[in-house]
Amino acid sequence: MQKKKNIAIIGGDARYLPLIHALNKMSDFRIQILGFEQVEQSYTGVMQSTIDSLETSDLDGVILPITGVDNQGNVETMFSNQPIQLTKQWFQSLPKHCRVFTGISNNTLNEFVSSSNVSLVKLMERNDVAIYNSIPTAEGAIMLAIQHTDITIHHAQVFVFGYGRVGETTADSFAGLGANISVISESESDLARIYQKGWAGYSIDQIEHEIEKCQILINTIPARVIDKSLLEKMNSQAIIIDLASKPGGVNFEFAKKRGIQAIHALGLPGMVAPKTAGEILADRIATLLLSSQ
Repeated sequence: MQKKKNIAIIGGDARYLPLIHALNKMSDFRIQILGFEQVEQSYTGVMQSTIDSLETSDLDGVILPITGVDNQGNVETMFSNQPIQLTKQWFQSLPKHCRVFTGISNNTLNEFVSSSNVSLVKLMERNDVAIYNSIPTAEGAIMLAIQHTDITIHHAQVFVFGYGRVGETTADSFAGLGANISVISESESDLARIYQKGWAGYSIDQIEHEIEKCQILINTIPARVIDKSLLEKMNSQAIIIDLASKPGGVNFEFAKKRGIQAIHALGLPGMVAPKTAGEILADRIATLLLSSQ
C-alpha cells in the first residue's frame, strides 16, 4: 500500500478552500492547514495546526500562498488574525525531498529555499498552470470591461498587448463576444498567427498610429509598454485593464492625469472563479507530488 504524502498548507486566499477540499478528496494525502482559524474544521475536513506544533521532518510538500512570502518571511493569511512568519531556519528543518509550492517567489523566499536545498515549484511560471489560469483571467477581464464601460463588447475595438498564454486566451474570449481584435506583439510568428485568425496585428512601433481607435485596452506584458507617448494619443474615453504582474505595464499616474480609467487587475482567478482556480492548483500540485515518488 502506497504511503500517504504529508502536506502542510500555510495561508492562502479564497481559492485555497477549494484547493484543500480537492486534495482532501484524494486518498494519497494527509493534510494539515495553518492560518485557517476562522474556518470551521468541520468545513475543511482536515486538521488545523500551528507553526510550533507542525512536525516539519515528516513533510513531503508545503503549499504557500500564491504570493509566497513577503520580504520579512510573513505569509498571507486571509482566514486568520494570527500572523505566520517563516524563517530560514524553518525551511532548513524540512527534509531534502520536500517540495515547496508557491505562485511567485522573491529574493527572500529564494534565499530561504536555496539555504535548505529543498525544491521550489513556482506554479505561476509553469505553462500548464498559466494556461489553465488564463481562462478565469480572461473571464475576469470581460467582467471588468462590462462593468466599467457604457458600450457593448460586440463590435468594440479591443487592443490586446501581448500574445502569450494570457493574451491569446483573452483575445479569443473577447473575439467570441464579437469584438474587433487588434493584437500587439513583437513576435513575427505571433503576428502570423494573428493574421491567420483574421485579426489586426501590430508591433509596438506601429501601434502609436492606431491607438486612437482603441476603446478597451488589455495589457498582458509585464513591462512599461503603455507609456506617456501612447497614452497621449489614446481616446480619454477608453479603458485600460492591466493583467500584467506588478508593477504592471501602464503609466498609471499619467493615465489618471489624462482621465483614462486604468485598472490593475491582479489575482483575477481568485476573485472571479476561486473554486475553479483552486481545483486547478490542487490538480497540478497532486500530479507533481505523486510523480516525485
